[in-house]
Order: sequence, then C-alpha cells, then structure tokens
Amino acid sequence: MKTIHGALLIGCSALALAGCGADDISSPGAGSIEITNPTPTPAPTPTPTPGTVVAAAECPSTAATSGLALTNDGTIAGPQGTWRVCTLPALVNASATLPKVTGVLYRLNGRVDVGCDGGFAAPTAAAPFATTTKACNGRSLTADTNVTLTVQAGAIVYGDSTTGASWLAVNRGNKLIAEGTATQPIIFTSLENVTGKEANGTAINNDTQGKWGGVVLLGRGRITDCSTGLGSVAADNCERVTEGAADPANFGGRDNAYNAGSLKYVQIRYSGFSLAPNNELQALTGGGIGTGTQLDYIQSVNSSDDGAEFFGGALNMKHYVAINADDDSLDLDTGVQANVQYVLIVQKPSAGDSFFEFDSNGNESDTPRTKIAVANFTAVQTSVGSGNSGNQASALFRGNADVTLANGIFFTPTNECIRLNGTSANSSAPASLVANSVVLTCGGSGAFLGGGSYDAAAVKAAFDAGTGNQSTFTSTLSNTFVNGANETGVAPFAGLAAISSYFTAATYIGAVKDASDTWYRGWTCDTTNANLGSNSACTALPTT
Repeated sequence: MKTIHGALLIGCSALALAGCGADDISSPGAGSIEITNPTPTPAPTPTPTPGTVVAAAECPSTAATSGLALTNDGTIAGPQGTWRVCTLPALVNASATLPKVTGVLYRLNGRVDVGCDGGFAAPTAAAPFATTTKACNGRSLTADTNVTLTVQAGAIVYGDSTTGASWLAVNRGNKLIAEGTATQPIIFTSLENVTGKEANGTAINNDTQGKWGGVVLLGRGRITDCSTGLGSVAADNCERVTEGAADPANFGGRDNAYNAGSLKYVQIRYSGFSLAPNNELQALTGGGIGTGTQLDYIQSVNSSDDGAEFFGGALNMKHYVAINADDDSLDLDTGVQANVQYVLIVQKPSAGDSFFEFDSNGNESDTPRTKIAVANFTAVQTSVGSGNSGNQASALFRGNADVTLANGIFFTPTNECIRLNGTSANSSAPASLVANSVVLTCGGSGAFLGGGSYDAAAVKAAFDAGTGNQSTFTSTLSNTFVNGANETGVAPFAGLAAISSYFTAATYIGAVKDASDTWYRGWTCDTTNANLGSNSACTALPTT
C-alpha cells in the first residue's frame, strides 16, 4: 500500500495534503507569525546600479488590491536589489487582486487561506456547512464564500517559513487566478530565493529545496480511499480527512468538473517544506480538483517532494515542466482521471525518485479507478546514479491504475524504466498499461520490473502490444531534452484524439520537437543541469 507524504489545508478547517501516497498529516496551525525581515547589508546606495530593483515606497493601495488588507513589513534586500514587503493576511476573506508593482513582493507569513471551506457540496440555507474553525469566525456557512484571489502577470509571491511552514491553500468554494504571460510569468518562491542565501549565510544553489510549502488547490472531485467515518465509494459520499491536524478537515465531493481557478505561465520554486518527518508539501498539490480548473505552462523547480501531485478528481494539464524534484516529478492517485500533454522532466543529478508514480493506493477495487493518459513527454535522468531507490524504476504504476502513454521518451540509462505493481485479486480487472510510440533508454537490470501479480515478462508483453514502441532505444537528445535524429525518426501515434479530446494532435514524439520548438523558453527559469534557454537563473529573481 502506498503512503502519502503531505498536507492539504482546507479553509476554515486547515487541511494539508501532499507527497506520494495517502497518509495524512498534522497542520502547524493558522496563527499569525511575527517575522523580522533582514536588514539590508550593506544598505542599498541612494542611486542603485542599472538593472537592480528599487523598493516601492508603499504597498499597493486598498483600491489596487480590491479590498485586501496588506501589511507593510518594510523592505528586504537581495542580490537583485531591494523590495517592499507586503504581507497577506492569514485569511483572504473577499475577492482581491495582487497587482504587479515594480519593487513589491507579496509575502505568505504562515498558511494563507483563500476563502473558507464550503464542504463536500456547496452549502445552502437548508443544509448549511457547520464549522468551528477560527478562520471562518465560528460561523456556519449557508453559501460558498466564493473568494477569488487574482495574481497579476509578473507578480512575485514568497513563502516566509523562518518560524513555521508557509503555503497558499485555496479552499473548496473559492478560486486562485494566477495567469502570467510568456514574458511575465508569476513566481511563487521562498524567502531564500529573495535574499539569495540560506539561513547559514551560504548562497542558494542547485540543491536548495524545501524552503516553503507550495500552492494547494482543493476541490469537490470524486476520490477513493475514504477516511474512516467519512462516507464510502459505494454511497458516493467519499471524503478524506487530515488526521492529526489541530483542526481536522475534509476534501472531495461529486464534481469532477470542479473549477479551482487557473494557473498559467507560473513558476513554483524551492517548495516542499517538511511539516513533520517524511511529510512534505510539493510545489503544486491538487485535491479533488476538476476539469474546470485550467493548468497550462507550469514549472516546478527543486521541490523537496513531488514536482506536482493530484489526488482524485479530474485533471487536464498541458506544458508542465518539472526540474529537480527530490521525489517523483508527477504523482497521481486516489481515483484521479487525468490527461496530461507536453511534459518535460529533468531530474537532479544523483537524486529524486521516479519520473511518474501513478496508483490507486491500497483499495484497488475502489472506483473510479485511477486512470491516466500522458502524451508527448520527455523524461531525462541527467547523470549516473540518479534516484529511483524507493520505486526501483523511473516509472512506477501500481494499485491497479490504468495507464496510457503515447509519444513518449524515457532516458534513464542507469535505472530500469517501467515497473508495474498490482494484484488482480482485489479488483474486477487487473491493471492496464497501454503504450504507443514510446521509446526507452534504460539501465539497471533491464527496461521492465514487476511486482505483485506481475513479473517483468508481463510488463514487457503489455508494452510490446502497442505500436511504434522501442525498449532498447539509442537516444540522440541534444541540449538534454531536444529531439535528435533518432527521436525524429520515430513515427508518432496518430490516435491521441481517441484517447482524449483534450489532447492536441502531434507530429512527433517527446515534449520538444526540435531546436525551433521553444514553448518552454522565456517563462521558465534555468538551473545548472537544465538550461531552458530563458537566460534567467532560478536562483535569482527578475528585475523587471
């Protein structure tokens, strides 16, 4: 059985969810945290050199932020200049906008909730959602709070976890609209990224991670693996609870079209704050979100857990870039119905676990079964000895999940590529693996591993049953992830539309067709092992 590392925080009842699996963890609480921002050393000169940031005189006005009360916490200095620090309240209780203002940073001081949690279904006057949490002021909701937090293109939000975990929790019945542009991405990052240094004074680098929580989207999608006393799959009232939290809270519902908002052209850096041993948030967490949620052009950088993890509900996502995740780059489970296209994964040297981990957790007979389709992906291990010790392979599909892969490239020359682990005894049908136009460059004991009811031969047979697959492929990738001659020579799978109408027809395998295909460039940042050609280091903040 899989365990989940993580935390989902839901509104007024503080839910935290993360990691790879389904263990729930405690919350550090929603209290206000007093932070003293570091004094600039040396103090900025009156006339900064060209290209540096100058702190704004004040935080954006109430009118500019649509009623959000920001706290002016002075200025903070880093290698790129100085900024005005504008701290969000612990609860955003009315729709608000964080505008892009030169010389302004928005600070999360502990957990910040967007709206109050409305419960399994939207509350009504006839069926209010009772809550006693402080964030909701002890009131019983008779309607969703319907709070929308909008972050404008180019804005920077950082989590200050110097005395406790900081993260952004978007509760059921509320939304986050964070839509950057190709030239002005929105950046969610850490205090260390602002100052350019760790707490001990050393400069941040390619190994910096786990400095704040991340972005958590909560919804009312269908889930499996119900918590004790919180419904059942058969009764269609399944929820999960954050056990051990100071204010236990639930997530899930019946709405797989649930809209938690929109994230486009967004970077999430240095996330994965550990709330307890082996319990960490990841860059982006989705709990029961639905197809109404728009996710496109999202970069996860140096998460100390998964690059992104989604629990249940229904997921549509395109243009996902995961760099240096310390666990899995994409983790999907507990009944999620997912379609993901254009996925670029680069693992950190000698670290990380799997590119993909997909499963249905311990209750393999629960429905909906986890069902995932990933198309046009390139997943790269950058050096000998990279990760995979926990999952034993660069892709782990278990718990009788149904997995479809198309137009994909695995480059993992020192590890096995695909491990299928499950049983047929607890399910009406065994796990399924369907692959078409997928090429593997593998090491270790070979391309395939089994587990449970499956051995390596069974996994190989499932892979070989598809069209256009190669399990002993010679890679010619250039610039780490750009298709070379051998990749270009592989015929793409033409049946993507039959898998999902969400997919775009593609004339090539992998995430990046050739040197002229630059969809990943400009809105992303670069690391020492993944040069995305953006001329913007992830260790630095933009100055414009």
